[in-house]
Amino acid sequence: MHEMALAQGIVDLVADHVRGIETSGVRWIKLEIGALSHVDPHALRFCFDSVAHGTRAEGAALVIDEPPGRGRCMACGSLVTIARRGDGCPACGSGQVLTIDGDQMRVVELEVL
Repeated sequence: MHEMALAQGIVDLVADHVRGIETSGVRWIKLEIGALSHVDPHALRFCFDSVAHGTRAEGAALVIDEPPGRGRCMACGSLVTIARRGDGCPACGSGQVLTIDGDQMRVVELEVL
């Protein structure tokens, strides 16, 4: 389950960000996890609660935005929504779709108390 390592990375990033700041903790952390990122948001929440225990991130809510996968068809040039890598172009049927969005996982912002 790579979500545990990802959750630990989020906690470490938050710890680095609040180091030296006088705060009682973090209220929420906004994440962007694309539909093609191979990250299960429910598993990530569970793992985050576990690894955040005893840190300044403990009790922080994870606000997760899940942008869809998007690609550009190399054959017809259409911008298309894709559910998974390797999906064909719904406009022309070509299998030459270049992923351009939806594979990201990043911390967008956080609010400290």
